[in-house]
Amino acid sequence: MERVLPEFARTGIEKLIEFAYSFEPYAAPTVVLVPGFVKEGVESLSQSTGQDVETLEYLLGMFICYPLGMIMLSLPYGKVKHLFSFLLGAFLLQFTIGIQWIHQLISSMVVYFMFLVLPAKTAKTLVPIFMMAYITAGHLHRQYINYLGWDMDFTGPQMVLTMKLYSLAYNLYDGELINQGKEDRAAKKCANVAVTSLPGIIEYLGYTFCFATVLAGPAYEYRFYANACDGSLLYDKSGKPKGKTPSQAWPTLRPLLASVLCLGIFVVGTGMFPLLDPSDPQNSTPMVITEEMLAKPAYERYAYSWLALFFIRFKYYFAWMNAEGANNIWYAGFEGFDASGEPKGWEVSNNIDVIQFETAPNLKTLSAAWNKKTANWLAKYVYIRTGGSLFATYGMSAFWHGFYPGYYIFFMSVPIIAFCERLGRKKLTPRFDDGNKWGPYAILCRVATSLIVEYMIQPFQLLAFDWSVTNWKNYYFAGHIACVVFYVAVSNMPTPKKKEA
Repeated sequence: MERVLPEFARTGIEKLIEFAYSFEPYAAPTVVLVPGFVKEGVESLSQSTGQDVETLEYLLGMFICYPLGMIMLSLPYGKVKHLFSFLLGAFLLQFTIGIQWIHQLISSMVVYFMFLVLPAKTAKTLVPIFMMAYITAGHLHRQYINYLGWDMDFTGPQMVLTMKLYSLAYNLYDGELINQGKEDRAAKKCANVAVTSLPGIIEYLGYTFCFATVLAGPAYEYRFYANACDGSLLYDKSGKPKGKTPSQAWPTLRPLLASVLCLGIFVVGTGMFPLLDPSDPQNSTPMVITEEMLAKPAYERYAYSWLALFFIRFKYYFAWMNAEGANNIWYAGFEGFDASGEPKGWEVSNNIDVIQFETAPNLKTLSAAWNKKTANWLAKYVYIRTGGSLFATYGMSAFWHGFYPGYYIFFMSVPIIAFCERLGRKKLTPRFDDGNKWGPYAILCRVATSLIVEYMIQPFQLLAFDWSVTNWKNYYFAGHIACVVFYVAVSNMPTPKKKEA
């Protein structure tokens, strides 16, 4: 960052950081939930396995959620569950990020105060602004003190919290509109997750700190969490079961086993095909743009990059699937019953469809399968609240991720693919699609989607502007040129006539 910022800017930023750090002595005494012997045990395990302490703490924190989920399941409905969820979520944050857990507490309490004193109509604007400002400050701080670093800090959990409280602000506003009988298109679409009154402080903290979602999400709405904690998910007001409660064994075991498999694939795969330099990923030239790599043919370089990105994704698959099982074990991931008493499914905590993502025939399908709860947040609380503004939606997604140039280079390139897809759907699909999802045309679409997305998304992982541009430059910007050529060529084709019914 010193290369980019002028001296007066660096001086001002460092003074702000110094001021923020001056509160550390007041925050340090709050880290009381993790016994010293636990930390000592992790350090000993780190030395014996060769893994860094930070990685071990995160992995242990994820897997600990399973026995905690079993305890949560056995607790009586009501405040006991909420209190357990809050305290164990706070424990996990203190265990993994130490003193930085205070950011989660501060922002949660500030927002609760805002909910108490502000009208819902005002809170649904100011709460999102506050939460986005808080995560923005966190991202900028991280980038300033640890540019291109991948160390874990509070910004990961804070991103999850941002989605939760941003959503809750709108849920409360929608609940107020519905109670007043006012017509509102967005409120109607989100009526199933509307909240009619502000939760009590214990219930609220149980949701914001929920142990099963605090580290890696998913950030589902408050109503789903509350229904699992108060029993209304499975029982009606008289205490009668709403239907035959399905076993949570397989919905828990399946994602747990899959997450372990994904973790193994990630470790082995990224060891064989690292995108960044394993010895110093923060400072050394990425493997995909080293002189040795650039001396190879373009097709060989691209194949390497494709595999490197493929294996990197398994890190996310591990975290999301692991969290899915940790929620399902106490039925937080269960959707409930339909009108006839039949179970709906387990989609509440599902955040990824690996097969659908890896074989997506188009960008729309691919986006819907990846990080589903973030897509849900952007769709319900950004897209439809801004009159369907793609600019606002993609802009919010970029801000939420952070401020590395690679993010914005990628997000600015996504519309190029979208425009080509829309044109192809209009001009080519009617001509060549035979309705078989594994027919020649469908397979061609899947291959084309994979190739172009893997090309466009590389800056998202490289982060730095110079690394990202150098990478594309050494492909002669082939992906962008291919999109332009495709668009011009297909635009000049006649639009097929619609078949008569």
